[in-house]
Amino acid sequence: MKLAFSTLGVPGLPLADVLRLASEHGYHGVELRAHPEEPVHPGLTPAERADVAAEFKAAGVEILGLAGYARVAAPGDDTAVIDEIRELLELARDLGAPFVRVFPGGAAEQSPEDADATAARRLGTAAEYAGDLGVRILLETHDSHRTGAAAIRILGPVGHRQVGALWDVMHTWLGGEQPSETYAALAPYLGYVQVKDIASADDTTPLALGAGVLPLTECVEVLSRHGWDGWLCWEYEKRWYEAAPPLPELLGAGREHLGRLLNESA
Repeated sequence: MKLAFSTLGVPGLPLADVLRLASEHGYHGVELRAHPEEPVHPGLTPAERADVAAEFKAAGVEILGLAGYARVAAPGDDTAVIDEIRELLELARDLGAPFVRVFPGGAAEQSPEDADATAARRLGTAAEYAGDLGVRILLETHDSHRTGAAAIRILGPVGHRQVGALWDVMHTWLGGEQPSETYAALAPYLGYVQVKDIASADDTTPLALGAGVLPLTECVEVLSRHGWDGWLCWEYEKRWYEAAPPLPELLGAGREHLGRLLNESA
């Protein structure tokens, strides 16, 4: 498996520093948070996009994917959501990124059936555009659809190769799902896996990998047992927890921890 980290852990850090950290600590790739407060976002000009792609190529680091914020199950008109996904897909195409991340984002005032249908309809439309651009849309296990069982209520009806799943191990655990159950649900759709660690269900402040309660060992074991050979991406949510220790000082130990898990499950 290849290892990456998300720029959510180093908010606003210039790309040159992100690439230096990846290279120094042995990460194969980076997940880029695609937001206007970050160096990479859909507002970049064609020249700026070319420069970003060149920086990554020169550093020998891959762009794993773009973490966007489109909410495909949210109430409202389809057009704005689909346009947001299209902008993200075009940016990914220009940067050479294989994946873009979207959220479910269903609301309390919706029925689950309406949220599922809305998300499936929008993703089905966006999938055709994604296919033309050679990029895959990944629905993250998050918010209204935090388990694998919930995510496949959307992914199954879409039934398109350009739409898959991003397994966030924290959300499936918080949803009461075992890693073996999540993998069984998401295996046909799985794009990559976000790993992280937290102190408890009540305290989701990010911790160093292996220092908390999330079932990372079991997740890696399940993936390895089934011969899955994709990406593990460390999403350290420093952006939302200012008091959390800085990610750069944890990257080396995190890389070593993931390496041990991979060796033990081989």
